[in-house]
Amino acid sequence: MYITITPQKLGGNYSQSSGDFVGYLEKENQGLEQEELEHFFNQYGDQISAEEVVKDIDGNGAKLKKTEPKFYSITVSPSKYELNRLQNSSEDLKRYTRELMKDYVASFNREINGRPITIDDIKYYAKIEHQRTFKGTDWQIKENQPYATKILQLKTEIRSIEDGRAEGNSKYLQQKIERLEKEAPHQQDGKRIVQGMPKAGNQSHIHILVSRKDASNTFSLSPGSKHKASEVEMHGKTVKRGFDRDQFFERAEKTFDKTFGYQRNFAETYKARKDFVKNPKLYFATLMKLPTSEKAIAFKMMKESGVPMLPSIPVSQAQLAMKVFNRLRRGVEVAIKSSSIGI
Repeated sequence: MYITITPQKLGGNYSQSSGDFVGYLEKENQGLEQEELEHFFNQYGDQISAEEVVKDIDGNGAKLKKTEPKFYSITVSPSKYELNRLQNSSEDLKRYTRELMKDYVASFNREINGRPITIDDIKYYAKIEHQRTFKGTDWQIKENQPYATKILQLKTEIRSIEDGRAEGNSKYLQQKIERLEKEAPHQQDGKRIVQGMPKAGNQSHIHILVSRKDASNTFSLSPGSKHKASEVEMHGKTVKRGFDRDQFFERAEKTFDKTFGYQRNFAETYKARKDFVKNPKLYFATLMKLPTSEKAIAFKMMKESGVPMLPSIPVSQAQLAMKVFNRLRRGVEVAIKSSSIGI
């Protein structure tokens, strides 16, 4: 389970309205029949129009400065193992979203009128998407990049030869291109993975648009707060503040597991991925203590995700972790190959 929380983009080519983002989320509906459309939904309603979402979010930003985001985007990306547990991706993920947003409000260290925040105090809209394309930040693209660079150079040489600006054997260069295409380490359906290529398999994920202001358009609720849980004096009163992201991410996993009866492997827990960055030795020590079958699954998940299963890691820590990983992996290859989980 990968969850990101991103503030509305401001400045440059982005407007103060949520219209651009909502329009982006409507891209998968283009060309679909009415019964195939994925609509926006919230805690209590389905089939909410994009126009209603924009109107409601844009109208809920009272007293916010132009430099402050009016909304936050939460992206929830279940792994293929988690998706395989679902019976119906769309309906199950809608049900999960409604439980997830209860975890979201519970992670605020805030009160409204002397009481804890509830699901009815926030204004959000969500949408299920089923497609993903490879981006430049994906590890497969990065590891294929040396091949892509060489292929581009060879294509440039071929054009120069064909235009009479250079001499050479374009047929020979084309053969080199074909060989490089096959040698690239990451392939999908027999083709080199390139940026913009649709990802195979079930790619269902959730986009959630949540207003920064509460439903009454009075209080600011920012999940981007740097404060986890603290109190501060304001106008002579003690006020609670903060949002605990660690708590939110951990609750999100537990809610998914409870909702769908999912048995989460060590390697796919938020705590494990965080330990990988903070304390690689602890991470791998825990990994090696797992039962053989769980350890085999963990290594498979790590390999598929492009170890270390995180979008970015400090270079020095990544190098240390990879060195340890490679040494440990050799010691469990036999267990992985002989396991009964079909690796």
